[in-house]
Amino acid sequence: MVPFCNLRSEDCGGTLRWDGAWVTPTRGWILAAVGVVCAAASWLVLRVIYSSLPPLPWTGVPGLLLLAGAESWSGRNLRDRLRGRVGSKPIAPIAVARMAALAKASSLAAVLVGGLTAGFLIYVLGSLDKSTPRSDAFAAGGTAAAAAALAIAALYLERGCLVRADDQDGDGRSA
Repeated sequence: MVPFCNLRSEDCGGTLRWDGAWVTPTRGWILAAVGVVCAAASWLVLRVIYSSLPPLPWTGVPGLLLLAGAESWSGRNLRDRLRGRVGSKPIAPIAVARMAALAKASSLAAVLVGGLTAGFLIYVLGSLDKSTPRSDAFAAGGTAAAAAALAIAALYLERGCLVRADDQDGDGRSA
């Protein structure tokens, strides 16, 4: 499978060339590595400055969940439009490229936020007997879970931008 918009791949799964730039699907191991590094960095920083921080706000949870829902809905809608399902309008190739860029960016941003809050959660787990670290643990856990939902939704949207190589004719347009 190759992304839409004149992207070509010899082996239908490797690096793709698009007008002189190299584009690859988001790799899970890169996202995992970024998340682990962010978690470790936030844990190390919190060891020094946690006592001077205000309580962790919970407001990131609904925002991340709204974004996850919107990207999931967009991924389903985009997939239907690319496959020409009944009742769906065709989509412009540039719109697909923009959605793919959004998906790649939001999956990385979600992993960054999730890693930072996971490090926060790991740090406060040792102090759950106190009220402030306990409320911080709930906020950090909820934010990390919402960030994971956004990352999954972004990967779903990115996969929705793919069409099979046999669905494209020689110039890369949908047949």
